[in-house]
Amino acid sequence: MDTYVILRRNGWSSPQELEQAAARSKDVGDNEMSDDVRWIRSYVLEEGGSEVGTVCIYLATSPEAVREHAKRADLPADEVVRVMDTVVIRPDPAPAEA
Repeated sequence: MDTYVILRRNGWSSPQELEQAAARSKDVGDNEMSDDVRWIRSYVLEEGGSEVGTVCIYLATSPEAVREHAKRADLPADEVVRVMDTVVIRPDPAPAEA
């Protein structure tokens, strides 16, 4: 499997819609396409107003598998780009405690 970045711009009008989309994505990936797609992480983007988008990191067998996963889970997939290499300077920061 290769690593892919999926850009999903202005995909949801609320955090609740995003939460529902995440549940669908996990279900499709885990139960329908587990041999072809693995969701690694997502970064939620502030898109202005109440809309949010995401940048998602997936392992997948092909860009077509990523797009099929998005279709089955009813998710946007504005751009799907294969990652050529990874350079880690610092690990992702831990979320701040409330």
